Amino acid sequence: MSTETAPAADRVAAPPPAGWEEARSRVYAVGLAAAPPAVSRPLAEIDGHTLAEPLTTRTALPAFPTSSVDGWAVRGAGPWRIVGRVLAGSTPAPLAEDGTTVEIATGAMVPDGATAVLRVEESSRTPDGRVAGTPRPAPEWREPGEEAYDGEELLPAGTPADPAVIGLAASCGHDTLRVRRQPRAALLVFGDELLTAGPPGAGRVRDALGPSVPAWLRRYGCVVRPADVVGPVADTLPAHVGALRAALADADLVCTTGGTMHGPVDHLHPALEALGADYVVNTVAVRPGFPMLLARLIGADGRVRFVAGLPGNPQSAIVALVSLVAPLLAGLAGRPMPALPSATLAEPIPGRGGYTHLALVRLDRTAGTAHPVRHVGSAMLRGLAGADGFAVIRPGTSGEAGDRVPVVPLPLLPGERAW
Repeated sequence: MSTETAPAADRVAAPPPAGWEEARSRVYAVGLAAAPPAVSRPLAEIDGHTLAEPLTTRTALPAFPTSSVDGWAVRGAGPWRIVGRVLAGSTPAPLAEDGTTVEIATGAMVPDGATAVLRVEESSRTPDGRVAGTPRPAPEWREPGEEAYDGEELLPAGTPADPAVIGLAASCGHDTLRVRRQPRAALLVFGDELLTAGPPGAGRVRDALGPSVPAWLRRYGCVVRPADVVGPVADTLPAHVGALRAALADADLVCTTGGTMHGPVDHLHPALEALGADYVVNTVAVRPGFPMLLARLIGADGRVRFVAGLPGNPQSAIVALVSLVAPLLAGLAGRPMPALPSATLAEPIPGRGGYTHLALVRLDRTAGTAHPVRHVGSAMLRGLAGADGFAVIRPGTSGEAGDRVPVVPLPLLPGERAW
């Protein structure tokens, strides 16, 4: 093999890395374009899916005047003669005469003609069996439309369907909703040097990403089965191509760990070329995590699939997850682009020249401040374990104490609310 250096005119310069904010926008757009079509599903099956249409009421909430307490629906001044009972689920006859009352249960429909509801614990009986007491000035029932009017939009399309949303939809009278399904994801772990059990030693390190990345993906709303996690994959090009082809048969997104550079055993780029992939993003001007990538493939069925190449260093891999995978998955699910909250730096954070610096921070939610954590090397996970997210220090700047900066939150558990 010749050792001569190719003439400068024959070399192909690598494209410059994408800016971090540009990369986020680009991957979100391709994800949204590839979002699966909406489907109708029963409420019991939509947990974790995303509303494809706004959630609107099919009736006013409540649909009729509803007693807030157990007691007596009365008409006029007391004491009142008892003329019946109203339980939840029935339609009462009107109270036609002053001085009459019906016993009423919480949640029951208040009869027409009632002027007040008297709480049972604030009532008494007269010797002749009538009901006495003084109703409170404020009405003890919920008026129709108090929570929502008929046809009102309660939640926009793109809202994640969690238990609270499902319950609200049921209360509005829905049996099914139009939703987008959860994306399917798989993980391929690259690297012959990795151990999958026991402590590291003898030149081999423990795989920290195989056990953790699927959990991060689930927090972003993906479906990841144990069988979808494969590796370590042998450090050969045929093994990489075969593993990618198998994973892409079912998954919308395949994440890989390691192999994103061009070293002697880095086969991801040649494997993507062999599969006919095109790059959405190939390297991002961010530190740590620079050699991340996202590629797109179109299957024989015409469906778009994606491969997210995460760097092998653990913290760099998580930076790639929050930078590329999170906005991609938001697009695939038909959700809005993840908005970045902000916090005030409690201490200085250095910049990284022309690169965006994502710096691990712990948040004081009461004070609204972000505190840098220790042990933040790209190969370290100790700092990540005590952090809430990454402070964004934009290119060409440094973060000074008191500066207000964006923060990329780490993904939450299902049902948790953003800070």
